[in-house]
Amino acid sequence: MAGASRTGTRTQPLDTRPGTGAPTPQPPRSFAGLCRILGPGLVAAATGVGAGDLVAATKAGAIHGLPLLWAAALGAVLKYALAEGVARWQLATGKTVLEGWVERFGTPVRVYFLLFLMLWSVMVAAALMSACGLGAHALVPQLSVRVWAVVHGVLGLVFVWFGGYGAFERAMKIAIAAMFVAFIGAAVLQAPPLASTLRGLLVPSVPAGGTVLVLGVMGGVGGTLTLLSYNYWLEEKRWRGAEWAGAVRFDLSVGYLLTGLFGVAAIVLGSTVLQPRGITISGSSGVLDMATVLGDRFGRAGEIVFLVGFYAAVGTSLLGVWQGVPYLFGNYVGLLRGKSGEAMERCVSSRGAFYRGYVLYMTFPPMLLLLLDRPVWLVVAYAAVGALFMPFLAATLLALNNRRSDLGRLKNGLIANATLLLALALFAYLAVQEIVTQVVERR
Repeated sequence: MAGASRTGTRTQPLDTRPGTGAPTPQPPRSFAGLCRILGPGLVAAATGVGAGDLVAATKAGAIHGLPLLWAAALGAVLKYALAEGVARWQLATGKTVLEGWVERFGTPVRVYFLLFLMLWSVMVAAALMSACGLGAHALVPQLSVRVWAVVHGVLGLVFVWFGGYGAFERAMKIAIAAMFVAFIGAAVLQAPPLASTLRGLLVPSVPAGGTVLVLGVMGGVGGTLTLLSYNYWLEEKRWRGAEWAGAVRFDLSVGYLLTGLFGVAAIVLGSTVLQPRGITISGSSGVLDMATVLGDRFGRAGEIVFLVGFYAAVGTSLLGVWQGVPYLFGNYVGLLRGKSGEAMERCVSSRGAFYRGYVLYMTFPPMLLLLLDRPVWLVVAYAAVGALFMPFLAATLLALNNRRSDLGRLKNGLIANATLLLALALFAYLAVQEIVTQVVERR
């Protein structure tokens, strides 16, 4: 964990002043107790399901139908494996994955990660503000999409600046409930054929010409860089040590079960609502076409429920990125400065200068991209650097989590290694596809 000593212990949680730490709670043993502590996994699920994921899954359903349901489910399993590996490293070593990278791989990783972090933050922040603007404009069209986008960037800043982790987690839980009602409810109301649904979930098939789309669905579900934020959300809860491994797995399992359900629901809606009408989508605005069609069938109330669900999906992604990613920058700066213990705590604290400075960086510079077309060089650089992150994460987890000297009984088993290898192969292929696509499109 950030600021851990070499013994793998900490003295206080991230969001407290040095010297005022609270004791580490004990993990629950009963199912009811596990349900009561659910939190960071739900936050990860809400953050990881955004407009891009919904677009990819809905488009897949609109073009190829229910046979692609398995892709959304498998994508959630792969992202679970990555998030579980990130958490397991922390529980076993007392260090964040970022600390493990810097310690094991040195300067090349420091340079790559900073470049990726700075580019990713600007590009994703602009996209999230735009998606929130689109969702808000659909509900309240009196303000333009661009104005709503700026408003949401500022609202995210204010919420993170003045609210603590507890308020953040409660807001995310409320939003994920709205997403569940909107997407799962709408999909159930379409009453897709049970036999076709089960076949699509359990029998993998790739339609002719659909390979890239299938892999896109698998790769898009469940977040990217925000997987690393789980380290810091665990620390906010003070879930520390190997004895928390079971509870953390339960927390992540529930979160990524919901992630998979959202992906499956989007495919079902694309298949049952858009495909019969010959409608295909492109971009976040295409998802809103679904609201119009649902409005035709269920009235204005049905349309509003879906729009609220879409708004909750993009809003939670923005809020999760605004709250979770600045921890990484504070941790990175602390590592560059050689900080540890209480000094590192101050670097990573959500009340600290590095955290808050990075929230400002994610809020205001990306607004320039809302006014201008994204510069070609920035798009290409982001695609080249960003596409490599997921295979990099899978590869480094294979390296970090197979050392018994570091992880003890929490080292990778056969299933974990096989899943990470599958994730590495998938994301490496997608990385090549993304880079090639950007190079061809920008010629």
